[in-house]
Amino acid sequence: MPAPQGIEGLTAAMKVNIIPDQEYLLQGSVLDSHVEVLNHRLKGLCDNVDIGQETFHEKEMVFSIRGTASQPLTLRVRHSLDPNARIPWQLRYVGQPELGNRPTVVRSCYDIACSENILEFLTELGCRLEFEYVAKGFLFRKGRIKVTLSKCFKPGSQTENSEPISNSHLVEMSVLAPSGNDSVAEDMKSFADQLQPLVLLDKFDPRRN
Repeated sequence: MPAPQGIEGLTAAMKVNIIPDQEYLLQGSVLDSHVEVLNHRLKGLCDNVDIGQETFHEKEMVFSIRGTASQPLTLRVRHSLDPNARIPWQLRYVGQPELGNRPTVVRSCYDIACSENILEFLTELGCRLEFEYVAKGFLFRKGRIKVTLSKCFKPGSQTENSEPISNSHLVEMSVLAPSGNDSVAEDMKSFADQLQPLVLLDKFDPRRN
């Protein structure tokens, strides 16, 4: 039967550690006036630019729910605002960044495709909406590395009528990989160095908070 086979396959994947459950992350920002220069730089360094630039226009909502742990559980819901996009809603869990001397932030991460009634489901669970924003920008890929260059807005009826959160663009470089795959962090750091001095991509230290 399909269900037992699916469970067996998932169990086997977990045993051999092939499920991508950790996110490696670097972040930075660039002023709006320098976005085009960075955009051209990424086009020259990344893959598949000959098929056209990949764009996104999404809304993200961040929910929290308190449990027995000292830190509340945080869940993120993201969905596309592009009427022509056939992308399912996405529920994401990200854990606290691990401490250590790695070149990037490393944190647990799980992405789950879901239906539009996820908001109703989270509300019924007792989750509270903490904040929300709209992100619009470009997506680049270099092998398994994903780079997003996005402008963040306060939610409004349309992006054109929404208020920008800042006068800069957010730049994020990330890889979702199985745990223990720390060579990813070194690859990301090497690629990030090629984007200097246009943007400085670095990790944030949770101990500073």
